[in-house]
Amino acid sequence: MNGGETAGPAPGAGVRAGEAFFRRRFWRGIACALVGAGLWGFSGACAQFLLSNYDITPPFVTAVRMLGAGLLFLVVLAVRQRERLAAMLADRRTLGRLAVFGAVGLYLCQITYAIVIDYTNAGTATVLQCSGIAFVMLFTCVVGRKLPRAKELVGLVAAMFATWLIATQGDPSALSLPLPGLVWGIANGLSVAFYIMYPKRLFAEWGSFAVTGIGMLVGGVAAALVWLAGGVAGGAGLALPTLDAAGFLVFGLIIVVGTFAAFALYLHGVSIVGSVKGSLLGAIEPVSATAFSALWLGTAFSGADWAGFVLMIAMIFLVTGEKPQLQAEAPCEGDSSPT
Repeated sequence: MNGGETAGPAPGAGVRAGEAFFRRRFWRGIACALVGAGLWGFSGACAQFLLSNYDITPPFVTAVRMLGAGLLFLVVLAVRQRERLAAMLADRRTLGRLAVFGAVGLYLCQITYAIVIDYTNAGTATVLQCSGIAFVMLFTCVVGRKLPRAKELVGLVAAMFATWLIATQGDPSALSLPLPGLVWGIANGLSVAFYIMYPKRLFAEWGSFAVTGIGMLVGGVAAALVWLAGGVAGGAGLALPTLDAAGFLVFGLIIVVGTFAAFALYLHGVSIVGSVKGSLLGAIEPVSATAFSALWLGTAFSGADWAGFVLMIAMIFLVTGEKPQLQAEAPCEGDSSPT
């Protein structure tokens, strides 16, 4: 070897570095999806508090939380990603796809869930919402022309059974399923699958935070218009509910924490780990909702709750236990979201 010659990198060093990068990225996606879905459970406790203590309707809560979070997303984008925001708004094709994502995906997910609760109850609605996991897996298998992995199938069964236990306490009679409730419940599951899977290309092009933000704003506008139309049709007009300090505080929390942070983190996680794993991890929501209800609203844990928690934790280990695939999901180029 000549005196001035330096040794090159060790064979395989680049491959190991790449694997380490994707492994770190994978676990970051897992963490974001779990925390985001967990914050949905917090938003559920907030909604329960508001609906139980004030003269507020589900459409009003949906409109306020989505529009408030959408405006918050817009402010952050204007400050931190101004050029990207301008480019997105100047691209008509992107605007059309964002409108579909916000008004069809995000808004329909929120409003159909509220409708199912109105026809049945919150537990039944949560069980039906988890049908979105099955729809995501089904659509992914059909498009990819392949069968799901054994771990994913077992994870699906564990997630849905855990949700059923937590929502119904193991009592089949607790599931009240009038036909309209069943139909709207299936629509809710489809909308969940849609908003998880549809924005994949948008995430790759613009980043998850910007896409989620504009989609949330569009969905918020749609929710507000529907609430206003319902008020006019029902003769209530623009009457607003009366809130005290606690009511305003909880509304602030459901906007900032339960919607803005929850969707930003969860969809960022989905953009990394993929639709199937993301949808399974999203099933942590009923566990989170039960925990927040117990800690905040005084709901007691039962044996069925603990069994559901164990099953859900087992599902998480099943989903996250395999080695991350370097080419499973295309990374979101230029995703500089604060999350």
